[in-house]
Amino acid sequence: MDVLPAIDLRGGRCVRLLRGEADRETRYGDPVELARAYGEAGAPMLHVVDLDAAMGGLLANRPIVERIVEVAGAPVEYAGGVRDEAVAAELFSSGVARVVVGTAAVEQPDLVRRLAERFPGRVVLGLDHRRVASGGGATRREVAVRGWARATGLELLEALAPFEDLPLSALVVTDISRDGTLLGPDVAGYRLLLEHTALPVVASGGIGSAADLAELSALEVAGRRLAGAVVGKALLDGRLTLEEAMAACAS
Repeated sequence: MDVLPAIDLRGGRCVRLLRGEADRETRYGDPVELARAYGEAGAPMLHVVDLDAAMGGLLANRPIVERIVEVAGAPVEYAGGVRDEAVAAELFSSGVARVVVGTAAVEQPDLVRRLAERFPGRVVLGLDHRRVASGGGATRREVAVRGWARATGLELLEALAPFEDLPLSALVVTDISRDGTLLGPDVAGYRLLLEHTALPVVASGGIGSAADLAELSALEVAGRRLAGAVVGKALLDGRLTLEEAMAACAS
C-alpha cells in the first residue's frame, strides 16, 4: 500500500480544513517546498488538491501546481475543479500524472467515461461522503460534491456502480466526517469497497498514526488489499514522518 502525502491548496497556501469546513482552516508552510521535501523523502506520489478550484471551479492555484510538478521528483495526482476535457488535458500537458474527477462523476458521468477512454490509466474516480442517518439507527454513506458543500442523495456504492467497467487508475474515497480529525480511518467502509469493486482503492480521511496505516495495509478481502492511503494532517503536524508512514505500510 502506497502512502500519498496530501498538499491542499487554498489562496496559494498549504492548508488543512477540519471535516471540509471552510472556516476551520489551519495554515502550513510553502506548498512548493513541502512538495520538494516529500519527494526527497521518497514519496511514491503526491496528492495535490486545489480547494479553491473544488469549491469554485476556477484553477486559481494552477501556477503553484506547475511548480510542484517541477520540484517534487515524484508523480503528482491532482484533484479539484476537473469538470471538462480541456482542463484535464491542460493538467496532463503540464506534467500531472493523474487527475481526480469527483463532482463531475455525479454531475457529468459521461465526462468521466470520455476522460477514462481518452486517458486510460490516468483518471482517478473521487467519491467523498458523509455518514447520514437512514432510520432504525443505521447510517448510510452519502456522496457530497462541489468541495463537499452539496449533498447528492447518492449512496457510495450507488455512485460507484456506473464506472466499474472503465479503465480508471484508482478510486479514492474520503470520509468527510473524519477528514482532518486524526481520529482514524473508516476501516469498515474500505472493507466494503474491497468487497464490491475491482478498482484499486485508495483510502483518505482520519489517518492519524502509523498504527492506522498498518491497519489499513493489513486489510484484505478475497486476496485484495488497498492500493494506497492519502495522509495529510498527521504528516503536517509532525505526528509521524513520511519515512515512518511508509515503514508502517511495508510492515
